[in-house]
Amino acid sequence: MKEMTPKEIVAQLDKYIIGQDEAKKSVAVALRNRYRRSLLPKEMRDEISPKNILMMGPTGVGKTEIARRLAKLMDAPFVKVEATKFTEVGYVGRDVDSMVRDLVEAAIRQVKQKKLSDKYKVADTMVEDILVEAIVPSKKSGSTSSSTHGPLDFILNSGGFKSQKAQYEEQTAEKEKQNDLSDDQIVMAREQVRQQLRDGLLEDQYVEIKVDDVPKGNQLDMSNEGMTIAIGNIFGDMMPKRQKTRKVKVSEARRILREQEAQKLVDMDQVTDEALESAEQNGIIFIDEIDKIASGNSFRQGADVSREGVQRDILPIVEGSVINTKYGPVKTDHILFIGAGAFHVSKPTDLIPELQGRFPIRVELKNLDKKDFLNILTVPENAIIKQNIALLETEDINLSFTDDALEEIASMAFIANEQTENIGARRLYTIMEALLEDISFNVPDIEEKDITIDREYVLEKFKENISNFDVDKYIL
Repeated sequence: MKEMTPKEIVAQLDKYIIGQDEAKKSVAVALRNRYRRSLLPKEMRDEISPKNILMMGPTGVGKTEIARRLAKLMDAPFVKVEATKFTEVGYVGRDVDSMVRDLVEAAIRQVKQKKLSDKYKVADTMVEDILVEAIVPSKKSGSTSSSTHGPLDFILNSGGFKSQKAQYEEQTAEKEKQNDLSDDQIVMAREQVRQQLRDGLLEDQYVEIKVDDVPKGNQLDMSNEGMTIAIGNIFGDMMPKRQKTRKVKVSEARRILREQEAQKLVDMDQVTDEALESAEQNGIIFIDEIDKIASGNSFRQGADVSREGVQRDILPIVEGSVINTKYGPVKTDHILFIGAGAFHVSKPTDLIPELQGRFPIRVELKNLDKKDFLNILTVPENAIIKQNIALLETEDINLSFTDDALEEIASMAFIANEQTENIGARRLYTIMEALLEDISFNVPDIEEKDITIDREYVLEKFKENISNFDVDKYIL
C-alpha cells in the first residue's frame, strides 16, 4: 500500500467517503511523501518531517473517517484523541504525553497480531499434540487421562455426563486399563484420536487442559494518566508462571491453546523494537476538537488560560521531542499529526502562533448537500442502505428501495440539517432507524418476505414531521 500513487489513494478513499476531494488530495500527498521519504538516504530522511494537516469542517462530514482510512491504507499505527480531554501540566486530568503512549500501545497490538498470524500454523501442530496427550496420555507422562472420557470413549465417540464418583471410578479403571496396554496399542490409540481430531469428530467432547493463569486486577491507581501500575506485572517475571486446569470442549480448547502456544513463539523483545520503530516512522495521531482549545479573546483569563496551556503542552510533541513510555523512549519528530475541528466559534488563527505553524496544510471540508446525502446512502462499500439490506437478509427479508424513496430520504436529511443542528451524515442514521423501526420490530411476524420502500412509504412514515416539523425526531 505504501507504493500507491496519490490518485490510487484517492480512489481507495472514494470507496468509503463521499466528496471532500480537497481533503483526500492533501492526505494522499502526505501518505505518498512518507513513501518517498523512506527511499532517501538516512541522513536526508532524518531531516524531512511530515507536513501536519489541519482539517476544518462541521461534524459528520468525514474528517475522522478520512484519517482512519488513511491509517488502514498504509497499515500504520493510528490513535484518535480529543483535545478537550487534556489538561495543563499540574492539573488533574490526562496529560498530552498520553497520546504518544496510546500510539505505542496501538503499534504493539498491531505488530504482535502480525507475529501471531505468522506463528498460528506452527501452533496448530503443537495444539494437536497437546490434545492427543490430554486424551490419550503416554505412559511416560505418569498421569491419568485429563479428559472427562477415556481414550476408548473418544474413539467410539460416546458422550454424556456422569457423577463425580462415576467419573473417578471410570478414570481409575481407565488408568488400570491403560497400564495394561502395550506401547504399540497406546501409539495406535493416539493415532486414531489424532485422525478423529483432524476430521472434526471430537469437537463437542470435553477435555481438561492446562492454561496459563494470567493475573487480573491487582492494580494500583496513582490517580493520574499513565500512572496505573499492575502489581501482578511487577512480580510476574520474578516468579514461575502458574497454570490452572480448565474443562472445555475440544473446539474451545483449540482456540485457547492456539493463542497460548502462538504467544510463546512470539519474541516480545522483537515486537517491542518493531512497534517503537513503526510508531516513530509511520504513526498517525488524530487530534479531534482542536478548535475547543483555541481562544478568540485577546484578553485571556480562567478557562482560556488553561486552554492555552494545553496548546503549549501539545506544541513540543508536534515539534518533535522524546516521550518516555513503558516500552522505551519514542521520538515524535516523524509522527504525522492531523488536527480537526468545526471552528464555528473560534478560527485557526486563534491557536497560538507556534502551534499554527506546525500545521502548514489546511483543508476546509464542505457541508454536505442533497447529492452528497444520496451518494452516501448507496455508493460507499459500507453504505447505510447496503448495511440495512444485509441485516434483514439474515431473517430472509428481501428489502429494496426505489430511487424516489432514496431521493426523499436524502432531501429530508439535508432539510433537517439546515433547519436544526447540522450533524452531517449522521443524520441519515437517525432517519433510517426511524424509517425501518416497525419493519425490524415485526420481522418474525411478516409473511411477505419481499419489501419495497418507495417515496409514498417514506412520506407516510414522516407525515407528522413534514407538516409540523418535529425536530426531536431528528436530533440525536
